[in-house]
Amino acid sequence: MDLAKAIDGIVATRGQQPDGERLHGLFDLHWRYTMQESPEFATYAGWPGHNHRWTDMSLAAVERRNRELELPVRAIASIDRAGLAPADQLHYDLFRRNAEEALEGRRFKGELLPVSQMQGPQQDVARFLMIAASGATGLADFEDMLARLEAIPALLEQTAELMRQGAAAGLTPPRVTLRDVPAQILSQAPDDTAQSPLLAAFARLPETLAEADRARLQREATRLVAAKAAPAFRALHAFFVDDYLPRTRETVALRDVPDGAAWYAFLARQSTTTALTPEEIHHIGLDEVKRIRGLMDEVIAGSGFDGGFQAFVEFLRTDDRFFFTRAEDLLAAYRDITKRADPELVRLFGTLPRLPYGVRPVPAYAEKSQTTAYYEPGSPEAGRPGFFYANTYDLRARPRWEMEPLALHEAVPGHHLQIALAQELPEMPHFRKHGFYTAYVEGWGLYAESLGGEMGFYQDPYARFGQLTYEVWRAIRLVVDTGLHALGWKRQQAIDYFIQNAGKAEHDITVEVDRYIVWPGQALAYKIGELKIKELRAECQRMMGARFDLRGFHDQVLGEGALPLDVLARRLRAWADGAPS
Repeated sequence: MDLAKAIDGIVATRGQQPDGERLHGLFDLHWRYTMQESPEFATYAGWPGHNHRWTDMSLAAVERRNRELELPVRAIASIDRAGLAPADQLHYDLFRRNAEEALEGRRFKGELLPVSQMQGPQQDVARFLMIAASGATGLADFEDMLARLEAIPALLEQTAELMRQGAAAGLTPPRVTLRDVPAQILSQAPDDTAQSPLLAAFARLPETLAEADRARLQREATRLVAAKAAPAFRALHAFFVDDYLPRTRETVALRDVPDGAAWYAFLARQSTTTALTPEEIHHIGLDEVKRIRGLMDEVIAGSGFDGGFQAFVEFLRTDDRFFFTRAEDLLAAYRDITKRADPELVRLFGTLPRLPYGVRPVPAYAEKSQTTAYYEPGSPEAGRPGFFYANTYDLRARPRWEMEPLALHEAVPGHHLQIALAQELPEMPHFRKHGFYTAYVEGWGLYAESLGGEMGFYQDPYARFGQLTYEVWRAIRLVVDTGLHALGWKRQQAIDYFIQNAGKAEHDITVEVDRYIVWPGQALAYKIGELKIKELRAECQRMMGARFDLRGFHDQVLGEGALPLDVLARRLRAWADGAPS
């Protein structure tokens, strides 16, 4: 697609075509461009026609896409907002906000950091093959996946070139966070090709395919992994260990890289959708940690435990009663929690999604450096369910008392419910259905944890302490993330602060701190978003009095998909002000 020519066509119709039509034409054009330029996102969204390709990460393509960030801003500026219908005015505002923010962020060269312990082709290639397989039904779908296997060497060489450019510019991840990455890379190319995660998507092919086709697909996939993908991953490993790793930096703060202080301030605004400075966020975190720690002390006192906070935490971290010895038992317990949550939803929500979800273990190649859990959205278009992934690595780091809030956050009423509802919104532009404002999405996930008490969870002091542990964990993030990247904290200082104020296992804490180091600003979104949703709930209750309905409030929070926090606040205040007496 020649985006510049297409945008010129939209701009040229000014005054000749209704602005509402031009606006939706721009939305459609930009969505098709996004799908073309980001085929992995197309796979994620269930958008057909791109599952045979990887994103072109060549330097020329990266530079072209950076230039093209100017074009949507020019197009949206040619549309008269005042003449649009109210719904289109909101679409206009969000599209323009997104486009201008992307253009502002162009100065920060995040594309030169394509690999960390949290992301990169050593994790994403197998992941997107599995996502594609989840919605695959016909022969052509699997032929597309074979094409992606064949294209892995080019993708990995492009990735390596970006890393070379980053190292030359003094822009690398901190070396301490990369300790597991060599093993992650090699895990994609084991000596026994049959054990490669890249083949997992071909392990169980649909019975609707002819037996001869199934055999051919599996044979060809194995050949491509052995002949092309595995050698390419081994070459990436050699480059990473011998060339790249020695050139990575010893420091951990984003402010220590070129233009890093401005970059972090931008990421803080982007992540929280607020104008809060890192210093303001830091102090909010300190206040929240103090408040929640007080509630944790109350739970300890009420439990009958003979000892203070650190002794209680040590008890929770070490007593055998709190741990499973088999991964399958941990997963079964998560499935039990989620299925106990399902029937409680109708008391809190008027609208529920149709898309189902399931529980899976974090893949073995990623589990050591992956966080405790995460959610993988499904796709109504592709017929793919959502999945809550639980980490089964080091079961002594996965206590029972943390499971209820985690399941409520990742599945229902957290990420699955919110994201699936957004995907199912009728008459909504695609960029809105798949919008992702982190403060809203993760703020909702943390708010969902707090609903557990209203759903019948947290019935013993250990589970209640677990819920508070997860809440204080997100408050600690405000302190630690800003401390590391803006205030000069050392990595060990961040780990020690975390240990002093939360009951999580030390392995989990170390993984978390290293996550904040390589994803600056992302961790700020959770607490800031949750605090805003709780503040708006209390404000709506004050405004409405006896008219306040919690199901109605939740439906209003979720009814427009993800929103910046200021836009969400205006929506809820208008609802509370205009609700019938």
